[in-house]
Amino acid sequence: MRSSASSRTSTDRSANAAGADLGRRSLRHEAIFAGMVAALLSVLAFGYSFGHNLLLLYGDAVAHLHIARRILDSTNPGVAQIGSVWLPFPHLLMMPFAAKMSWWQSGIAGSIPSMVCYVLSVAGLWRLSRYWLRPAGAVVSTLFFALNPGLLYMQATAMTEPLFLCQMIWSVLFLVAFLRALGTGNHRSAGRFVIACGLVLVTAVYTRYDGWIFACLVWLVALHGLWKARAWKSRAGGAFVLFTAMLAVGPVLWFAWNARQYGDWLDFVRGPYSAKAIAIRTTPPGAYHWPGFHNPPVAWLYFLKVAELGVAPHAFTDLILILAFAGTILAVLRWRGRSILPLLLFWMPVPFYAYSVAYGWVPIFFPLWFPHSYYNTRYGMEMLPAFALGLGFLIAWLIERAEIRWPTHAQLILLASMVLIFIDTAALIHATPLVFGEAIVNSRTRVPFEAACARALEQLPPTGKILVWTSDHPGAFERAGIPLRRTINETDYYRWKPALEHPAQSAAFVVASDHDAVAQAVAAHPQGLTLIDIVCSTGQPCVRFYRSDFTAHDDTISPR
Repeated sequence: MRSSASSRTSTDRSANAAGADLGRRSLRHEAIFAGMVAALLSVLAFGYSFGHNLLLLYGDAVAHLHIARRILDSTNPGVAQIGSVWLPFPHLLMMPFAAKMSWWQSGIAGSIPSMVCYVLSVAGLWRLSRYWLRPAGAVVSTLFFALNPGLLYMQATAMTEPLFLCQMIWSVLFLVAFLRALGTGNHRSAGRFVIACGLVLVTAVYTRYDGWIFACLVWLVALHGLWKARAWKSRAGGAFVLFTAMLAVGPVLWFAWNARQYGDWLDFVRGPYSAKAIAIRTTPPGAYHWPGFHNPPVAWLYFLKVAELGVAPHAFTDLILILAFAGTILAVLRWRGRSILPLLLFWMPVPFYAYSVAYGWVPIFFPLWFPHSYYNTRYGMEMLPAFALGLGFLIAWLIERAEIRWPTHAQLILLASMVLIFIDTAALIHATPLVFGEAIVNSRTRVPFEAACARALEQLPPTGKILVWTSDHPGAFERAGIPLRRTINETDYYRWKPALEHPAQSAAFVVASDHDAVAQAVAAHPQGLTLIDIVCSTGQPCVRFYRSDFTAHDDTISPR
């Protein structure tokens, strides 16, 4: 009898293991299918953006590509070119693609990593949704996220939002897997999941500063799960120690980098290129700063409004927020036993950006509210996962309730939800997505100006060094296809300052923009320089091109 009972128990365990393995394979196949659909959407959006010359509308996209390119192509190439304010991981991802001249010029070098991240985000969101929801709710969440027009545009550019969304989704996905493994006593798997979560979060820490706060919150949730499971002395506990060390080392290394390279461990906060320094330079003394400055409630409202406008037409923005928040609260109450706490992490951007606008020198403008312009509207895109999952939970609950009362009509709720998502997408496209509108408005003076500067650069001989400040308008060199190693610029730590003291003797050509360091050097040391061209454009400074009268400049640079 004992042998028979033992045999049955062993058979039951084998059957359960086989069923779990089959379920995991099924979910994996579902996620792969979601990724394939996302890949199709990604290629279509990229094709439209590339065909209409939309990849480089954002000045930040041009600047990201510039940094990625100069790591390999500069007078002093190497890791020293990653800079101080912007974190380095996005530029390292773009770097191998930006090495190809035509991809750097067209913006494709930035599109490739962003498109991959978009596909991974959609697949990850589907897998995360299926941890908690049946297919109906997961379909709503994933469609709402994947079909967002603003995200489809941004994933075709070199902007960092698609990358950070991918990091948020996959770190939470691994965190949920870690908590579920702890709940079943599978400490070996839990250890693997928390290490994977740590690796994703390290990349997030080196992508955006909100990643630092997000990583801290993930660590707290993981700590809470480990404490509840009493698994300190297991493999999961050891992996958590390594997870903690990974997250702690990331910011410390960035502090050390800033201290070593720029002499201030907080150079990215208070240095000459920090958000605070830029805001002070561009704001007249005594002028009004921006809505929400030192006013957290107003800052909170501005951020939530750009987040709403990024996912729904103006008439329905508040409704979307209410429904998504209601779905999140419902999830915490209704799905309490399914490791639901990490869902709240997707609401982290609200307090983070409210604080950033109020005290972090990060303004947000949008056309509907004062000052009726565009600036940093893309930050609201970080709320996409929160909105998508909140709506998914709400629809899942409605379907469950309908199955009890009207079982034959329950699926009509899913169908109606999908129709509304398609209508919402069409309405956003018709009204111009918020982030796309900002890209268009803020490129109107910059793009023609950089094109004019590029034409002037193309008229220069193909040899000879160029002394120039490249940080303000790197798109001119990008468009002209001039290798950065042909320039002497502010990132050349050994040649820059001596060149400013003797501009005519240091370079064959000098390009000076109004009031920049090169213009000041030309004003102080004009000897041996001949003005050969001037480019002026509305809303932009004038740029003057000089030829050195000295002839000892025979540098020959061939494009890659």
